[in-house]
Amino acid sequence: MPSFNFVLLTIIGTGIVTWLSRITPFVVLKKFQLSKGVVEFLSFVPIAIMSALWFENLFVQHVGHLPSIDWENFLASLPTVLAAVISKNLLVIVVVGVISLGVIRLVMGM
Repeated sequence: MPSFNFVLLTIIGTGIVTWLSRITPFVVLKKFQLSKGVVEFLSFVPIAIMSALWFENLFVQHVGHLPSIDWENFLASLPTVLAAVISKNLLVIVVVGVISLGVIRLVMGM
């Protein structure tokens, strides 16, 4: 039973830490005003994160050799990037990406 209590407390503790790390910035920033330079700098964070995730999944690592392209992800990226340029809406981008990857996997699996 001590193992169950440890797992339960670990789950509760990580949940609280996750919740606090997501809520604390909003609470703190309600009371303070950021400078225009900081706001402009922070506007690049989502683009940098999405680019890093995209490049990580676009290439397949081969130790001792150059990486190769994951063609499924590359082909699914084309309509997704087009949707990003047109809509500039994260929900649309994610939905188009998921649907295009699903369609490509369905077609390539046949």
